[in-house]
Amino acid sequence: MLAFVCKRLLQSLLLVVIVLTVTFFLLHLAPGDPMARYFHPEIAPETIELIRERLGLDRPVVEQYFKWMGSFIRGDFGMSLQYNRPVRSLLAEAIPNTLRLTVAALILHIVLGILLGVISAVKRYSPFDRVNTVTALFVYSIPSFWLALMMIMIFSLKLGLLPSSHMQSIGAGELGGWALALDRLRHLVLPAFVLGVASAAGMARYMRGSMLDVLREDYIQTARAKGLPEGKVVLKHALKNAAIPIVTLIGLSLPFLLGGAVVTEKIFSWPGMGRLTVDAIYARDYPVVLATNFVVAVIVILGNLLADIGYALLDPRITVTGRKGGR
Repeated sequence: MLAFVCKRLLQSLLLVVIVLTVTFFLLHLAPGDPMARYFHPEIAPETIELIRERLGLDRPVVEQYFKWMGSFIRGDFGMSLQYNRPVRSLLAEAIPNTLRLTVAALILHIVLGILLGVISAVKRYSPFDRVNTVTALFVYSIPSFWLALMMIMIFSLKLGLLPSSHMQSIGAGELGGWALALDRLRHLVLPAFVLGVASAAGMARYMRGSMLDVLREDYIQTARAKGLPEGKVVLKHALKNAAIPIVTLIGLSLPFLLGGAVVTEKIFSWPGMGRLTVDAIYARDYPVVLATNFVVAVIVILGNLLADIGYALLDPRITVTGRKGGR
């Protein structure tokens, strides 16, 4: 196990370097100039060139790359061109907010997806299964931005039950304690629902198919023939084996949740990495875009690594090398 983890970490490190390299050169190949915000009749061209030289943007692209990579390895993400602040401080503010939203959506994704999938498999071809199938396909197929706008229109504008934007109300910082926590929870409901419910619909379909395959196995029929309660057969014998392929799906859900967070955070004005990345792309803020890509790459790779380790924990016959153990 330890050798596998070390090998995967080395592969992950190489993959992160590749992602950062590709992102760096794609940003520089894109049209536009990060100094465009300084173009103004009252600002002399010489002043703009001095700013460009101070930021190192007058150097050849290859030289900029190696200089940036050297500082990046030392943990220096540079200064934001848009906010004129250290990128590290921007990430320190944005990452906890994104993790709060993503973790809430991931919990909804796992719990709701597995629960609906198991119930549909146990009650296959029932009215619940048919309604669940149609609803899951509908929710999974609609764009997340449209779902977000519909949720805002219904629950914020029409019913007035939930706030439509931001992470907390204006002046909520003075509340403190449970009042502040409740206010933030109310702001979290809509974006977490929008981000998690679409992926939960896909999870439910996969879980249903996996459960149906397991419920047809001989050992399930044997457990039923021994007189075991149906709940014990489903939860103890069927669910554990049906969850093995779902582990991969959960690991692969991280990129989709983080990608969906970009749209969700922008629509709900959630102050996280997604919103920060979109604003940085529009402003051609190279250091911020590269740093957020680095954080996302690390989270995604870590999620896949945990999924591989989860195989061995769920089924000891499956080794981390991909071969089955035993005789």
